Amino acid sequence: MLEGKTIIVTGCSSGIGAETARLIKQYGGTVIGVDRNETSENVDTFFQADLSSKESIDKLADQLPKGANGLASIAGVPPTAPADTVIRVNLVGLKYLNSKLVDGLADGASIVNLASLAGAGWQNAVDQIKDAEGLDFDGVEDFVERHKIAESQGRSYFFAKEALVVWTMQNRWTWRDRGIRMNAVSPGAVETPILQDFLDTLGKKAEESRKVMDRWGTPEDVAPVVVFLLSDMTPWIRGVNIPVDGGQVANVLCNMNGL
Repeated sequence: MLEGKTIIVTGCSSGIGAETARLIKQYGGTVIGVDRNETSENVDTFFQADLSSKESIDKLADQLPKGANGLASIAGVPPTAPADTVIRVNLVGLKYLNSKLVDGLADGASIVNLASLAGAGWQNAVDQIKDAEGLDFDGVEDFVERHKIAESQGRSYFFAKEALVVWTMQNRWTWRDRGIRMNAVSPGAVETPILQDFLDTLGKKAEESRKVMDRWGTPEDVAPVVVFLLSDMTPWIRGVNIPVDGGQVANVLCNMNGL
């Protein structure tokens, strides 16, 4: 499935990133791991980096080998982190790393962004998303203040994922001449080290979500979908955001439309 493929996995030290790295190796791939926290598990080569820092990403990009067949952007911070940090890591840093690496990826490479169920309402944030299209590291604090993002609990996380879903769709054909595709995967609530951060942030909303699901998700539920999109089986899937959420998006859409 991934024999002979080299995949860069950010956030490889825990949760969905760690499970994705494990599966890539299980299916014959080579893993270049990137994380703030060092690990030697399920990676062939590891690079330490802080995706909230432009300088750290620049250094990482200079060190990473050329010719990778895929990039799984899974690293992220929870909604309990400061609003500017959430947007720097989960959106600005992710996009900047992609811009630094895409020219060096192999033709036919697959880019998979880990979005979230939190990004499902992007249609209601189009003006904010448009305003963030050129957002860089230095402008994050001003953006957060201008849009009062820190005033609403968890809004920074929701916004970052909304913007990421849209950015993925916008880049459906950006590198089509090289056969490079970009897609996203949107998990619901998953049992990872940061699950409690989400429960603390969302409160009653999280409990309501839990009632319509049979259980919380696990990294083992999500990673296979990421690996599927990284594989050669998906060359014509482009700009898609796949929910992996126990049916929660379907439940919301049915209720909204009286179905």
